[in-house]
Amino acid sequence: MLPNLVDAAEGEVVSLIPLSKAALEGWRAAATPAQRAWAEANGFAAESGRTLALPGEGGRVDAILVGIDSASDPWAFAGLPTGLPVGTYRLDDSAEAATATAAAFGWALGGYHYGRYKGPERASAKLVWPQGADRAAVERAASATTLVRDLVNTPANDLGPAELAAAAEALAKEFGARFSVVTGDELLTRNYPMIHAVGRASSRAPRLIDIEWGDPSAPKVTLVGKGVVFDSGGLDLKDSGNMLLMKKDMGGAAHALGVARMVMMARLPVRLRVLVPAVENAVSGDAFRPMDVYRSRKGLTVEIGNTDAEGRLVLCDALEEASSEKPEIIVDFATLTGAARVALGTDLPAMFSNDDATADALAAASRRVEDPLWRLPLWQPYNRLLKSGIADINNAPDTRFGGAITAALFLERFVAPGVPWVHIDLYAWNGADRPGRPKGGEAMTMRAVYALLEERFGGGR
Repeated sequence: MLPNLVDAAEGEVVSLIPLSKAALEGWRAAATPAQRAWAEANGFAAESGRTLALPGEGGRVDAILVGIDSASDPWAFAGLPTGLPVGTYRLDDSAEAATATAAAFGWALGGYHYGRYKGPERASAKLVWPQGADRAAVERAASATTLVRDLVNTPANDLGPAELAAAAEALAKEFGARFSVVTGDELLTRNYPMIHAVGRASSRAPRLIDIEWGDPSAPKVTLVGKGVVFDSGGLDLKDSGNMLLMKKDMGGAAHALGVARMVMMARLPVRLRVLVPAVENAVSGDAFRPMDVYRSRKGLTVEIGNTDAEGRLVLCDALEEASSEKPEIIVDFATLTGAARVALGTDLPAMFSNDDATADALAAASRRVEDPLWRLPLWQPYNRLLKSGIADINNAPDTRFGGAITAALFLERFVAPGVPWVHIDLYAWNGADRPGRPKGGEAMTMRAVYALLEERFGGGR
């Protein structure tokens, strides 16, 4: 499943010795005088990701020291598949289980390449599956991350609403899940008017993707993902700079599918549902307009303050449908607001929740698996900013302040009282290359959300 991790080595294998700063002195004490002198001469201080080849006889490499921040630091290994010479490597058997798992996961991500249009610049070095690694966990997280990255990296000419639906259907078929889709004007007859309004201007019909999997009697978990395959801004047209990355505006949908992959691979004892409103926010004579008013699936009327605040519109119908079944938890993912990026930057997704216990558990899971997010408040006084003179609610306040919060408050209107709900506003993109995190589409908070679901509903698995 992971091509740069192998079950057995062919030919010569080089040992990798992971060392934290705390463990470095112990290694020095056990090393030969020549090895100690070599490490000192090269200034090796066990910084995360720093490597040092130890010379052996006849010019061969005896082993490679790898600096790590902590036992569970995957990024220390992520640069090695393309940073070390092509060959096969093996983690030292003394490495603890957490390090073995981190090494395998980092190695898998470090070998990622989006290859639809061109091949990699060089082959990846291979790692023998480390002794003690949680292989199932690594395969789940790495394969789901690959799914998210591949979907986000695919340009909009090759990933429209139909192609996103096809990717969801392929995932459903892989795990024997039920798949259905509501397309085009059927959205109106089935009462998904907001999804239809946003997507109707495109030549590529809007649709609502629906996956169901698991035992119907198990606790219900519902994931919702914003699937705007390209966002021009609509009639409130974005400028070219802000439109440049809008192929990634379906990043929320990719994350919902990624978490679904992890849940189904692990066979968690849940009744999983995934809802993805898939649309293109285009410009044509049929585009929805500023100051139009539409009645949502819930019955609330919505005045359009800005056509570029379309993500919350497609999500509101999906959240109303998700809430109708009163699941144990709803998690929605969306590349929703620039305001969240201004507040927290591109690497730290914003998390909102109507349930403190769920929010605290997700924050703890985030720290445990080193998949960061940060909670922002559903500050109820800001609901005044969503008021409309002619409708129940306006989708875009006439202010630049608190935009991530007002977007979350808008969505909260469509979540049934008493249903624990988490909204994650994320970037889904790396702006520059880093080890294991190449420039382009990225999975964020996915491992944290899965860890929460496994903890809460795993049934001891």
